[in-house]
Amino acid sequence: MAKKPRINFLAIGISHAIGFVVGCLSGYWLGKLIGMDVFAPGDDNSSLLGIVLVGLGGGLGSQWARRWQQRRKDKNE
Repeated sequence: MAKKPRINFLAIGISHAIGFVVGCLSGYWLGKLIGMDVFAPGDDNSSLLGIVLVGLGGGLGSQWARRWQQRRKDKNE
């Protein structure tokens, strides 16, 4: 009977957290670069689009971390 591979949940959690934070910061700075300020007073289109960019960046960063973990897992098997 084959042994089950050991899952390192701490490494998975840390990589997802780092991917999410880096993605959010990338979305924030991209928004600042093109004039979308997340922290602008009021709810104008600029601040709402900045919030969308931060959310998209966080989601993409999390997906990148998940795929990176999967590639590492496939390489070790």
